[in-house]
Amino acid sequence: MKGMVVDMDEMENRKQYVNMEQYNNAYLVGRKVKSKKQHPVLRQVLFRCLQGLLFGVFAGFGIYMILVFSGVTGRLAKVENVSQELEHVKKDILVEVERNQVAQDSEPIKIEGTKEETEIQQMETVTAVVSDVTEVVKSAMPCVVSITNFYTAMDWYGDESEEEASGSGIIVGENEDELLIVTNYHVIEENDQLSVQFIDDSEVIAYVKGTDSEHDLAVIAVLLVDIEEATKQRIAIATLGNSDALQVGEPAIAIGNSLGYGQSVTTGVISALNREIEFDDNTTSFLIQTDAAINPGNSGGALLNVKGEVIGINSSKIADYLIEGMGYAIPITTAKPIIEELMLRETRQKVAESEKAFLGISGTDVTEEVSMTYNLPLGVYVADIVADTGAEAAGLQQGDIIVAFDGENITHMTQLQELLEYYAAGTSVEVTIMRQSDMGYQEKVITVTLGYRTE
Repeated sequence: MKGMVVDMDEMENRKQYVNMEQYNNAYLVGRKVKSKKQHPVLRQVLFRCLQGLLFGVFAGFGIYMILVFSGVTGRLAKVENVSQELEHVKKDILVEVERNQVAQDSEPIKIEGTKEETEIQQMETVTAVVSDVTEVVKSAMPCVVSITNFYTAMDWYGDESEEEASGSGIIVGENEDELLIVTNYHVIEENDQLSVQFIDDSEVIAYVKGTDSEHDLAVIAVLLVDIEEATKQRIAIATLGNSDALQVGEPAIAIGNSLGYGQSVTTGVISALNREIEFDDNTTSFLIQTDAAINPGNSGGALLNVKGEVIGINSSKIADYLIEGMGYAIPITTAKPIIEELMLRETRQKVAESEKAFLGISGTDVTEEVSMTYNLPLGVYVADIVADTGAEAAGLQQGDIIVAFDGENITHMTQLQELLEYYAAGTSVEVTIMRQSDMGYQEKVITVTLGYRTE
């Protein structure tokens, strides 16, 4: 029995061993089975990846060969080179901008003085032109006036009508009784009455004091008693400058009654000096040219420098509406001695129609063209003498050329007729003539007692 037990135990042990071995074998077999199931999938994945890689290589090579044969690669290379160049330029620009910015930050504009003074000077540099013009206008506007010329016009049918024209003037002085204003002669030409408007819009009657048609200048006068005290406090006498010191390119300011709308201001520069201009009446003058706008109504107004000094007397007589930026002014250095002489003349007022004087001649103009062609002096050629008149009594002759009347230069017949309107019959005046002789034309002064126009 004992042996059997042993045998039984041994058998039991063997049985457990066999079972364990079987379990291990089964486990190992299971693992082997699972491994065999994984290897084909991995190989398949690797195979697919290898296929894709080989396909990409061959496809890329094929596309490259196509591009090579079509020339696209060369163009792409060029594009790439251009892009690289642009990138380099961009970097250079950025570097230069940064360098300039650093230079500006590290080296500011040097202006002597404190920080506050530096800021003020920089501000004045920016606003200098505007400030200067503003101050000039403030100081000069009271010196400029508007002039209205009331005159009689006649149409083609001989019908008369009352008309008016606008111009400008500059207050240049005063005497015990009068305020004296310079303007262009053509502004007050053929007037029946003159009216002056000051800066405060008050208006007074003005009278002709002296004219010089050759230089297109005239001086008119306003009686001081006609000017209100408040107006006297507002107006001022202009400062005359030196036009000989002008330089081309320096600023110019024009003030005048443009188009009759009232005082206005235009600015520009001196465009040219001593510009030779021929007027419609064939007279020639040397003028200042500026691009400051000078329109009808500006005639007789002031052309100023930045100091507020009058450097010229504006004239629109020669304005051409087809041309822009070309205005003209009489140089003040040329005008000043003429103005001073005209200011000393006796102020004249037109006489009543029944008292107007008559010289007793018929005449025609000797223009510059006629003068050059026939070698004659400029003036009024005496074509005929009316019998029993002051001209005949004084000894005037046919062929004489009148060059001055009562000290005022005469260039055309209309001017002479206008002057006679200020003289009453019975007045004696000096008439300057040029008379032909063996020595050529000689100047002679004749005193004529004017008669009545009705004669």
